[in-house]
Amino acid sequence: MARYDFASDNTAPATPEAMEAIVAANTGFTSGYGSDPVSARAADLLRETLDADAEVRFVASGTAANAISIGALCRPFEAVLAHEHAHICTDETGAPGLFGHGLGLFGLPGASGKIDPAALAGPLNAPDVSHRQSPAALSITNATEYGTVYTEGDLRALIGPVKAKGYGVHLDGARLANAAAAGFDLRAIAGLGVDILVVGGTKAGMPPTEAVVIFDRNIARRFDARLKQSGQLPSKGRFYAAPFIGMLAGHALIRHAAHANAMARRLADRMPFRVIHPVEANAVFVEMDEARLAALHAAGWFVYRFLDGSVRFMCSWATTEDSVDEIAETLRSIA
Repeated sequence: MARYDFASDNTAPATPEAMEAIVAANTGFTSGYGSDPVSARAADLLRETLDADAEVRFVASGTAANAISIGALCRPFEAVLAHEHAHICTDETGAPGLFGHGLGLFGLPGASGKIDPAALAGPLNAPDVSHRQSPAALSITNATEYGTVYTEGDLRALIGPVKAKGYGVHLDGARLANAAAAGFDLRAIAGLGVDILVVGGTKAGMPPTEAVVIFDRNIARRFDARLKQSGQLPSKGRFYAAPFIGMLAGHALIRHAAHANAMARRLADRMPFRVIHPVEANAVFVEMDEARLAALHAAGWFVYRFLDGSVRFMCSWATTEDSVDEIAETLRSIA
């Protein structure tokens, strides 16, 4: 039977803290559609974690969270700037364009998943032309698709020119917990000019749930109607919110992310193949030919070849030292 320990952090089970919070929320009757005390408590904990006054909503998936968020920042005839390998550009089946009623995506280059600030100049300074979609927002991912982490300074260098144009900023935090565990200060986000943030729950060890944090109150107006139209305003919203209580109340979110990051470093230290991106969060990317990847699959371990041709190994809160050492031994045997 194939093992999926390192295929993705999505393949891990949910943490005990998240599941216990769901059970605790499963008592009595309450109001629906996110107006319940459980959702309010989870939102308060997120505001406390971010040290920011913001509106918070809970949805079922990262794709929905991202697509709805950037749809709130752009009109249909405008575009979002993002790294060319960002999840919204490569893995969301056109959802941003669907939820944004035709908005465009403009991919930018940059090493190891981080947008090159110099690449912003061209699209930001291009004249508006009626025959193409001009940019109206920037989307940044932290930690990036390649497991690297933007510093506060990195983000300021990207966000500053965008805000100077009066454009919006979306932060895809599918692995924000891993970025925080690597040293990124979550309390800095609100002051950076981010208008709307997605705080990842699923990859962090929760059942399917993501938090949408809206710093710009103008976006918050009628946002629930946007969610309802998109099929993302669940009637029993407390069950989407509850895992965040379990993960934030006792600081399990960052603790588990730190473990995942540590397992990635352990794997990188034992990796016989060349590691091609800095290991800063919970991912290890290596150079591996097709024959050796097939041998790894044949040995029972499933991992993906990624967008840049490298092979990706993802660690999660549930990754153990034993499983790292076991796959490392298999990798040595096929290297």
